[in-house]
Amino acid sequence: MKVSPMFLAWIYILMGILFMYLAIQSADETIWNFATIIFALIATFDFGVAIRLVGVHQAMKKSK
Repeated sequence: MKVSPMFLAWIYILMGILFMYLAIQSADETIWNFATIIFALIATFDFGVAIRLVGVHQAMKKSK
């Protein structure tokens, strides 16, 4: 059983939203603390992977 790229893209989008929420919650008085930057960086990578997986899904759909 194969997992579709679109399903994985939704999982990465949800993880990106979760890490953005954590980044917002960890920003106390300034955003320039270590935890906020790490959470925002992980969220950025998650959103980037999700965008790439949507592109893979579109390419697979186009090739069929």
